[in-house]
Amino acid sequence: MATVELTRDTFESTVLDGDIVLVDFWAAWCGPCQAFGPVFEASSEKHSDITFAKVDTDAEPELSGALNIRSIPTLMAFRDGIGVFAQAGALPAHVLEDLIAQIRALDMDEVRAKIAEAEAAGTAPTS
Repeated sequence: MATVELTRDTFESTVLDGDIVLVDFWAAWCGPCQAFGPVFEASSEKHSDITFAKVDTDAEPELSGALNIRSIPTLMAFRDGIGVFAQAGALPAHVLEDLIAQIRALDMDEVRAKIAEAEAAGTAPTS
């Protein structure tokens, strides 16, 4: 499956409608972004059940700012509309594959329970 380009108009619906959504924040001038691009694309071909999306930070500065993107490339992962991972830096293929396995293995009921606990306590979840 090819990657899809996200904009501020399509970001929320894509994240909320997908089971697992991986988002690569990148820019054309960024060397590490260019190195990670083919790794991300190759992984998208292996995992047709996952939405692989890209946000061009130069074209979407408001979206990048709203999501607190401070360094690129940054990879964010969402499962069932919930952010479960965010990290700056280009990942090697084997690390990306391991991350995907970990996201698939998440117990989302447990994740939701931790979020509810943190919200009840007035704190953000730690993970």
